[in-house]
Amino acid sequence: MRFIIGGLIVVGCVIGGYGASGGHLEVLYQPFEMLIILGAAAGAFVIGNTGAVLKQATGVFGTLLRGPRYSKADHVELLGVQFTLFKLVQAKGVLALESHIENPGESDIFARFPKFAASHHAVEFMCDYLRMITLGTNNVHQMEALMDEELETHHQERERLVNAIQALADGTPALGIVAAVLGVIHTMGSIDKPPEVLGHLIGAALVGTFLGVFVAYGFFGPMAQSLRNIYDVEAKYFLSMRTGLLAHMSGYAPVVAIEFARKALMSEVRPSFAEIDEATANLQAAR
Repeated sequence: MRFIIGGLIVVGCVIGGYGASGGHLEVLYQPFEMLIILGAAAGAFVIGNTGAVLKQATGVFGTLLRGPRYSKADHVELLGVQFTLFKLVQAKGVLALESHIENPGESDIFARFPKFAASHHAVEFMCDYLRMITLGTNNVHQMEALMDEELETHHQERERLVNAIQALADGTPALGIVAAVLGVIHTMGSIDKPPEVLGHLIGAALVGTFLGVFVAYGFFGPMAQSLRNIYDVEAKYFLSMRTGLLAHMSGYAPVVAIEFARKALMSEVRPSFAEIDEATANLQAAR
Protein backbone atom coordinates (compact mmCIF):
# COMPACT_ATOMS: atom_id res chain seq x y z
CA MET A 1 0.00 0.00 0.00
CA ARG A 2 2.82 2.43 0.86
CA PHE A 3 4.39 1.69 -2.52
CA ILE A 4 1.17 2.55 -4.37
CA ILE A 5 0.48 5.68 -2.31
CA GLY A 6 4.07 6.88 -2.69
CA GLY A 7 4.01 6.25 -6.44
CA LEU A 8 0.77 8.19 -6.82
CA ILE A 9 2.24 11.11 -4.87
CA VAL A 10 5.37 11.15 -7.04
CA VAL A 11 3.44 11.03 -10.32
CA GLY A 12 0.72 13.38 -9.11
CA CYS A 13 3.09 16.07 -7.85
CA VAL A 14 5.46 15.99 -10.84
CA ILE A 15 2.92 15.65 -13.64
CA GLY A 16 0.27 17.67 -11.83
CA GLY A 17 2.72 20.48 -11.09
CA TYR A 18 3.86 20.53 -14.70
CA GLY A 19 0.29 20.65 -15.98
CA ALA A 20 -0.80 23.27 -13.46
CA SER A 21 2.04 25.54 -14.56
CA GLY A 22 0.69 25.52 -18.11
CA GLY A 23 2.81 22.69 -19.52
CA HIS A 24 1.49 20.62 -22.39
CA LEU A 25 0.98 17.14 -20.98
CA GLU A 26 0.73 15.50 -24.40
CA VAL A 27 4.37 16.35 -25.07
CA LEU A 28 5.43 14.05 -22.21
CA TYR A 29 3.97 11.03 -23.97
CA GLN A 30 6.94 9.79 -25.96
CA PRO A 31 6.61 6.00 -26.30
CA PHE A 32 9.84 5.58 -28.27
CA GLU A 33 11.82 7.51 -25.66
CA MET A 34 10.30 5.21 -23.03
CA LEU A 35 11.24 2.18 -25.11
CA ILE A 36 14.85 3.31 -25.42
CA ILE A 37 15.27 4.10 -21.72
CA LEU A 38 13.31 1.30 -20.07
CA GLY A 39 14.28 -1.29 -22.68
CA ALA A 40 17.98 -0.48 -22.34
CA ALA A 41 17.62 -0.48 -18.53
CA ALA A 42 16.01 -3.92 -18.63
CA GLY A 43 18.74 -5.23 -20.91
CA ALA A 44 21.48 -3.81 -18.69
CA PHE A 45 19.77 -5.38 -15.66
CA VAL A 46 19.84 -8.78 -17.38
CA ILE A 47 23.51 -8.37 -18.38
CA GLY A 48 24.63 -7.30 -14.93
CA ASN A 49 22.95 -9.94 -12.78
CA THR A 50 22.95 -13.69 -12.31
CA GLY A 51 20.01 -15.96 -12.90
CA ALA A 52 19.36 -16.18 -9.17
CA VAL A 53 19.04 -12.40 -8.88
CA LEU A 54 16.80 -12.21 -11.94
CA LYS A 55 14.55 -14.84 -10.37
CA GLN A 56 14.45 -12.81 -7.16
CA ALA A 57 13.51 -9.73 -9.16
CA THR A 58 10.30 -11.35 -10.42
CA GLY A 59 8.82 -11.05 -6.95
CA VAL A 60 10.06 -7.56 -6.12
CA PHE A 61 6.72 -5.81 -6.63
CA GLY A 62 4.95 -8.36 -4.48
CA THR A 63 7.49 -7.73 -1.69
CA LEU A 64 7.12 -3.95 -1.99
CA LEU A 65 3.33 -4.16 -1.91
CA ARG A 66 3.32 -6.62 0.99
CA GLY A 67 5.92 -4.92 3.17
CA PRO A 68 7.73 -6.81 5.94
CA ARG A 69 6.68 -10.46 6.10
CA TYR A 70 6.50 -10.66 9.89
CA SER A 71 4.02 -8.66 11.98
CA LYS A 72 4.01 -8.14 15.73
CA ALA A 73 1.73 -11.17 16.09
CA ASP A 74 4.26 -13.27 14.18
CA HIS A 75 6.96 -12.25 16.62
CA VAL A 76 4.74 -13.18 19.55
CA GLU A 77 4.38 -16.63 17.96
CA LEU A 78 8.13 -16.86 17.45
CA LEU A 79 8.81 -16.20 21.10
CA GLY A 80 6.03 -18.61 22.03
CA VAL A 81 7.47 -21.49 20.02
CA GLN A 82 10.92 -20.87 21.49
CA PHE A 83 9.47 -20.85 24.99
CA THR A 84 7.63 -24.11 24.36
CA LEU A 85 10.68 -25.86 22.93
CA PHE A 86 12.96 -24.67 25.70
CA LYS A 87 10.38 -25.65 28.31
CA LEU A 88 10.24 -29.14 26.79
CA VAL A 89 14.02 -29.48 27.12
CA GLN A 90 13.87 -28.26 30.70
CA ALA A 91 11.17 -30.81 31.58
CA LYS A 92 12.22 -33.89 29.59
CA GLY A 93 15.74 -33.36 28.36
CA VAL A 94 17.20 -32.41 25.00
CA LEU A 95 16.42 -35.74 23.32
CA ALA A 96 12.70 -34.97 23.65
CA LEU A 97 13.20 -32.52 20.75
CA GLU A 98 14.07 -35.21 18.20
CA SER A 99 10.56 -36.13 17.09
CA HIS A 100 9.71 -32.46 16.57
CA ILE A 101 12.81 -31.34 14.71
CA GLU A 102 13.09 -34.40 12.48
CA ASN A 103 9.45 -34.18 11.34
CA PRO A 104 8.39 -30.57 11.90
CA GLY A 105 5.38 -31.02 9.64
CA GLU A 106 3.99 -33.60 12.07
CA SER A 107 5.06 -31.83 15.26
CA ASP A 108 2.24 -30.91 17.61
CA ILE A 109 4.38 -28.03 18.91
CA PHE A 110 4.83 -26.40 15.52
CA ALA A 111 1.17 -27.06 14.72
CA ARG A 112 0.24 -24.81 17.65
CA PHE A 113 2.10 -21.94 15.96
CA PRO A 114 0.77 -21.90 12.37
CA LYS A 115 2.40 -18.61 11.28
CA PHE A 116 5.81 -19.84 12.37
CA ALA A 117 5.21 -23.27 10.83
CA ALA A 118 4.28 -21.63 7.51
CA SER A 119 7.73 -20.03 7.23
CA HIS A 120 9.89 -22.80 5.77
CA HIS A 121 13.13 -20.91 6.28
CA ALA A 122 12.33 -20.14 9.92
CA VAL A 123 11.41 -23.76 10.71
CA GLU A 124 14.53 -25.02 8.96
CA PHE A 125 16.74 -22.56 10.84
CA MET A 126 15.26 -23.52 14.20
CA CYS A 127 15.35 -27.26 13.56
CA ASP A 128 18.89 -27.27 12.17
CA TYR A 129 20.38 -25.68 15.26
CA LEU A 130 18.25 -27.61 17.72
CA ARG A 131 19.40 -30.78 15.94
CA MET A 132 23.01 -29.76 16.46
CA ILE A 133 22.27 -29.29 20.16
CA THR A 134 20.74 -32.76 20.38
CA LEU A 135 23.84 -34.16 18.67
CA GLY A 136 26.03 -32.78 21.42
CA THR A 137 27.08 -29.32 20.27
CA ASN A 138 27.61 -27.32 23.44
CA ASN A 139 30.13 -24.64 22.50
CA VAL A 140 28.11 -21.43 22.50
CA HIS A 141 30.79 -19.36 20.75
CA GLN A 142 31.18 -21.81 17.88
CA MET A 143 27.40 -22.00 17.47
CA GLU A 144 27.17 -18.21 17.49
CA ALA A 145 29.82 -17.94 14.78
CA LEU A 146 28.04 -20.53 12.64
CA MET A 147 24.68 -18.79 13.01
CA ASP A 148 26.24 -15.44 12.15
CA GLU A 149 27.80 -16.92 9.03
CA GLU A 150 24.49 -18.37 7.87
CA LEU A 151 22.59 -15.16 8.55
CA GLU A 152 25.27 -13.11 6.81
CA THR A 153 25.03 -15.37 3.76
CA HIS A 154 21.25 -14.95 3.73
CA HIS A 155 21.72 -11.17 4.02
CA GLN A 156 24.17 -11.13 1.11
CA GLU A 157 21.75 -13.11 -1.06
CA ARG A 158 19.06 -10.52 -0.45
CA GLU A 159 21.41 -7.57 -0.72
CA ARG A 160 22.29 -8.63 -4.27
CA LEU A 161 18.78 -7.67 -5.41
CA VAL A 162 18.90 -4.37 -3.52
CA ASN A 163 22.26 -3.52 -5.10
CA ALA A 164 20.97 -4.51 -8.54
CA ILE A 165 18.00 -2.16 -8.30
CA GLN A 166 20.21 0.60 -6.90
CA ALA A 167 22.57 0.14 -9.85
CA LEU A 168 19.52 0.44 -12.12
CA ALA A 169 18.63 3.72 -10.40
CA ASP A 170 22.20 4.99 -10.81
CA GLY A 171 22.34 4.12 -14.50
CA THR A 172 18.89 5.17 -15.72
CA PRO A 173 19.64 8.94 -15.85
CA ALA A 174 22.53 8.20 -18.21
CA LEU A 175 20.21 6.14 -20.39
CA GLY A 176 17.89 9.15 -20.42
CA ILE A 177 20.77 11.17 -21.82
CA VAL A 178 21.30 8.49 -24.47
CA ALA A 179 17.66 8.84 -25.50
CA ALA A 180 17.99 12.65 -25.51
CA VAL A 181 21.13 12.52 -27.69
CA LEU A 182 19.36 10.25 -30.15
CA GLY A 183 16.50 12.73 -30.19
CA VAL A 184 18.91 15.57 -30.95
CA ILE A 185 20.45 13.52 -33.77
CA HIS A 186 16.97 12.98 -35.15
CA THR A 187 16.30 16.73 -34.86
CA MET A 188 19.52 17.58 -36.69
CA GLY A 189 18.41 15.34 -39.51
CA SER A 190 15.24 17.41 -39.79
CA ILE A 191 16.89 20.84 -39.61
CA ASP A 192 15.09 21.95 -42.76
CA LYS A 193 11.69 21.53 -41.14
CA PRO A 194 9.55 24.44 -39.92
CA PRO A 195 10.21 25.83 -36.40
CA GLU A 196 7.07 24.24 -34.93
CA VAL A 197 8.25 20.81 -36.10
CA LEU A 198 11.76 21.37 -34.78
CA GLY A 199 10.32 22.55 -31.47
CA HIS A 200 8.33 19.35 -31.14
CA LEU A 201 11.40 17.23 -31.93
CA ILE A 202 13.60 19.09 -29.44
CA GLY A 203 10.89 18.77 -26.79
CA ALA A 204 10.67 15.04 -27.44
CA ALA A 205 14.45 14.73 -27.07
CA LEU A 206 14.43 16.56 -23.72
CA VAL A 207 11.67 14.29 -22.47
CA GLY A 208 14.25 11.48 -22.63
CA THR A 209 16.41 13.23 -20.03
CA PHE A 210 13.34 13.92 -17.91
CA LEU A 211 12.15 10.32 -18.02
CA GLY A 212 15.54 8.90 -17.11
CA VAL A 213 15.92 11.13 -14.05
CA PHE A 214 12.25 10.80 -13.06
CA VAL A 215 12.21 7.01 -13.13
CA ALA A 216 15.58 6.72 -11.42
CA TYR A 217 14.97 9.03 -8.47
CA GLY A 218 11.20 8.74 -8.30
CA PHE A 219 10.94 4.95 -8.44
CA PHE A 220 14.06 2.78 -8.79
CA GLY A 221 16.04 4.46 -5.99
CA PRO A 222 13.14 4.43 -3.50
CA MET A 223 12.38 0.83 -4.46
CA ALA A 224 15.92 -0.21 -3.54
CA GLN A 225 15.71 1.63 -0.21
CA SER A 226 12.28 0.17 0.58
CA LEU A 227 13.54 -3.34 -0.12
CA ARG A 228 16.53 -2.76 2.14
CA ASN A 229 14.26 -1.61 4.96
CA ILE A 230 11.94 -4.60 4.52
CA TYR A 231 14.83 -7.05 4.54
CA ASP A 232 16.34 -5.41 7.63
CA VAL A 233 13.09 -5.82 9.57
CA GLU A 234 12.75 -9.44 8.44
CA ALA A 235 16.36 -10.19 9.38
CA LYS A 236 15.55 -9.32 12.99
CA TYR A 237 13.12 -12.24 13.08
CA PHE A 238 16.05 -14.63 12.60
CA LEU A 239 18.34 -12.65 14.87
CA SER A 240 15.72 -13.10 17.58
CA MET A 241 15.81 -16.86 17.04
CA ARG A 242 19.60 -16.79 17.15
CA THR A 243 19.61 -14.82 20.40
CA GLY A 244 17.05 -17.11 22.04
CA LEU A 245 18.87 -20.27 21.02
CA LEU A 246 22.21 -18.98 22.29
CA ALA A 247 20.64 -17.93 25.60
CA HIS A 248 19.11 -21.41 25.91
CA MET A 249 22.50 -23.02 25.20
CA SER A 250 24.04 -20.80 27.85
CA GLY A 251 21.76 -22.37 30.43
CA TYR A 252 19.19 -19.65 30.98
CA ALA A 253 15.63 -20.58 31.96
CA PRO A 254 13.08 -20.50 29.09
CA VAL A 255 11.46 -17.29 30.30
CA VAL A 256 14.85 -15.56 30.43
CA ALA A 257 15.96 -16.96 27.06
CA ILE A 258 12.91 -15.56 25.28
CA GLU A 259 13.45 -12.23 27.02
CA PHE A 260 16.88 -12.18 25.39
CA ALA A 261 15.16 -12.99 22.08
CA ARG A 262 12.53 -10.28 22.59
CA LYS A 263 15.17 -7.62 23.10
CA ALA A 264 16.67 -8.39 19.67
CA LEU A 265 13.52 -7.20 17.87
CA MET A 266 12.90 -3.76 16.43
CA SER A 267 10.70 -1.52 18.56
CA GLU A 268 7.80 -1.30 16.09
CA VAL A 269 7.23 -5.07 16.21
CA ARG A 270 8.63 -5.88 19.63
CA PRO A 271 5.94 -7.11 22.03
CA SER A 272 6.14 -5.85 25.59
CA PHE A 273 7.24 -8.05 28.47
CA ALA A 274 3.65 -8.10 29.72
CA GLU A 275 2.34 -9.24 26.32
CA ILE A 276 4.83 -12.10 26.20
CA ASP A 277 4.13 -13.01 29.81
CA GLU A 278 0.44 -13.26 28.98
CA ALA A 279 1.06 -15.17 25.74
CA THR A 280 3.27 -17.78 27.42
CA ALA A 281 1.25 -18.14 30.62
CA ASN A 282 -0.83 -21.01 29.28
CA LEU A 283 1.82 -22.61 27.12
CA GLN A 284 2.80 -26.05 28.36
CA ALA A 285 5.68 -28.24 27.30
CA ALA A 286 4.62 -30.85 24.77
CA ARG A 287 4.05 -34.25 26.23
